[in-house]
Amino acid sequence: MTLAAELRPRALGVGTAVTPTSYTQQEVLDTFEITDPKIRSVFLNSAIERRHLTLPPSDGAGGRVHEPQGDLLDKHKAMAIEMGAEALRACLKRAGAELSDLRHLCCVTSTGLLTPGLSALLIKELDIDRHCSRSDIVGMGCNAGLNALGVVSGWAAAHPGELAVVLCTEACSAAYTMDSTMRTAVVNSLFGDGAAAIAIRSGSAPNDAPVPEGPRILKFASCLIPDAVDAMRYDWDRDQGRFSFYLDPQVPYVVGAHAEPAVDRLLADTGLRRSDIAHWLVHSGGKKVIDAVALNLGLTRHDVRHTVGVLRDYGNVSSGSFLFSYERLLDEAVAQPGEYGVLMTMGPGSTIETALVQW
Repeated sequence: MTLAAELRPRALGVGTAVTPTSYTQQEVLDTFEITDPKIRSVFLNSAIERRHLTLPPSDGAGGRVHEPQGDLLDKHKAMAIEMGAEALRACLKRAGAELSDLRHLCCVTSTGLLTPGLSALLIKELDIDRHCSRSDIVGMGCNAGLNALGVVSGWAAAHPGELAVVLCTEACSAAYTMDSTMRTAVVNSLFGDGAAAIAIRSGSAPNDAPVPEGPRILKFASCLIPDAVDAMRYDWDRDQGRFSFYLDPQVPYVVGAHAEPAVDRLLADTGLRRSDIAHWLVHSGGKKVIDAVALNLGLTRHDVRHTVGVLRDYGNVSSGSFLFSYERLLDEAVAQPGEYGVLMTMGPGSTIETALVQW
């Protein structure tokens, strides 16, 4: 039995936020006095122009303070709450809603651990109704925004007329190991701080509510790649006494090779072909990832223009990246009623997550 069109969850608004300070790739290299030509090449050939980062404070001798894991957890908490609150407010404003309208808050993060989770901390921080239900998705990585969207879409379908928000808030500056090794160079050259929120509701809108600008959410599909389970992971760095993120250099090719079957599964039984999809919102996982996905799916540069633009301007902001692209698509105001879109994220597992939407 299919869900009636009027009860399908619909995206109502989106909002994003970043930390105050941004750096060019050259400025990051200069800050940490990285001179190795191979590592510099990783930074300077990343297709990233600027990223928002909160780097360690100066040590007074031309270097940067070493931040122990406890300080990084504090940084994550402070940044995640600050960015998350800003993105949440922006999202609700665009959706024509208030904090008092919120009935479910799902927070996503992979750049720090908190108990209680961000949802509870933000409900307290913003004085949201204490009866607002909540959920936290932690540690799933860059694909987690779509995992959360699937969960919250189910909640919205079960609670017609009630407003839910998925909030991805990633303080990537709190998850770095700053050294000059090639292992960390891939991570240190890629990620940036950012938060993004999307509002969801099914059923009839409250009286006088604005007409939603976003699409209905039709279907989700997942693809786990067990052979690449260790390709993206957090390890404990015993030398530096902190967690360190690892990215296998083969990740772009593994993801690219599985992109086609993942999308085909999403479109199965819909009567749609890939050529019927007007809008593609792919995670800004890195230049090689974007190129591999585009090649395997036959996408044009125009199809991935927002994915490329977000990578250029913000780097990889982890779980919220696809929502930064979605915001740019909405700002273009080019999506027409009846058009279809595919959302795609990828991350640890290794996993590809997809969603089908229709305006």
